[in-house]
Amino acid sequence: MRIVQKGDVPAADTGLNREIEKQVQGGRLDVQLYYPKSVQRFYRQNGFKPAWIKPQSGTGPAWQTMLMLDCVLQFGLSHADYHPQELQYSRLHDILDTPGKVRPDIQARFDIMLTDAAITFMNHLHYGKLNPELPASRIDKGGSIEFEAAAYLSGALQEKDVMAAMANVQPKAKEYRAMQYQMHLMEGLYQGDCYEIPEEKVRKVAINMERLRWANTGDSVYVQVNIPSYSLKLNLPDSTYQFKVIVGKPENPTPTLLSKIAYFTTAPEWRIPAKIFRQEVLPKALADKVYLENSHFAIYDQKGNYVEPLKANLANVKRNPDLYVARQSAGCDNALGLLVFRFPNVYDIYLHDTPEQALFKKEERALSHGCIRVEQAEKLAALLLKNDGSAAKIAVLHNGMVKYIRQDIHLRKPVTIKVTYLTCEVKEGEYITYNDIYNLDKSLEMALYGVDQPLSMR
Repeated sequence: MRIVQKGDVPAADTGLNREIEKQVQGGRLDVQLYYPKSVQRFYRQNGFKPAWIKPQSGTGPAWQTMLMLDCVLQFGLSHADYHPQELQYSRLHDILDTPGKVRPDIQARFDIMLTDAAITFMNHLHYGKLNPELPASRIDKGGSIEFEAAAYLSGALQEKDVMAAMANVQPKAKEYRAMQYQMHLMEGLYQGDCYEIPEEKVRKVAINMERLRWANTGDSVYVQVNIPSYSLKLNLPDSTYQFKVIVGKPENPTPTLLSKIAYFTTAPEWRIPAKIFRQEVLPKALADKVYLENSHFAIYDQKGNYVEPLKANLANVKRNPDLYVARQSAGCDNALGLLVFRFPNVYDIYLHDTPEQALFKKEERALSHGCIRVEQAEKLAALLLKNDGSAAKIAVLHNGMVKYIRQDIHLRKPVTIKVTYLTCEVKEGEYITYNDIYNLDKSLEMALYGVDQPLSMR
């Protein structure tokens, strides 16, 4: 009889290692795995040892992870995405409680499937299931991504509370945490107390949790524009500020994006030469009532007051054109006002001031050509400068705006800007919904739940 020395691997475990290596390296399960490259990295890093098939109590990592996968509805996710047909409690009982009952190849398959399910679950929690910027194939490659689930899982399995470690990969943003708690109530506590929660509400919260995962940056300081609520939020470590915004019309929708505000530009428009204004711009404006808007022109009097392009007003301008000036915006929309916030994006849109301040009094503010107009733009810029440790530049900012001096004012540390499309949120425990102005909820619900017709259309 061979005596097992300290550090030796029992023969049964060695056989299971070989079986895991054969199945992982051979690519036999690649088609069935959601993150095959991540699974391969995980087992290679761990010498192809089983992650779950090992002696453990009823609160061991395998049982905790199985229970976590039972609770995915409380995170706005679907059981069908985590190998429910493969990962049966009865099979795990047979493997762990009755050694030798289940063949090594079946044990290996169970171990691999549970690893893939855990990696998939954490990627869905962190990045979202349908992230348009980071699809599963890109995440699976690893490399430059900021969260790598395979590496994280190795550490999580060393924790006493594996479930908490896995849940910890979710976004930390306040709006996400509030929504996740709402989902926990609807799919957990309320169900247990026999409350009837409309499935339409559950799905609405779920698709908006998905969108918040797409915008997961982990920043404590950020600007968030939410299109359906026509609002901008500046989140600072010790406070939050709210601003009204105007967004794109349904035919010219504002895109969702992630970027960083690097600097501001004061008086950003091109001041049109007087001759061109008199001979070209003004005649065209009188002949075509939408010419100024379509050409991104705005007219001002000598005091800097915006001249609304009504026929009577334009007739007055024609009589004394030298008393007026025209400026053209540099962006996709009409006049940028006196301040524009610069952040790189492929859509070439801006966050900017506007001379049409009266529009902020409207409740429905999908009025632009795609750019985002913000009320109290100077206040927003001043708050960003103060947080940046650049309060001395606030006077420079104000001077540039009131004297129409074009200048760029840079932040020491660029600030993240998130443009989101959230049609619901939870504020202080209250569930609030917004109009789906671009009609995007239906398509995301269909994709997230794998249905041909969303509940809202039934």
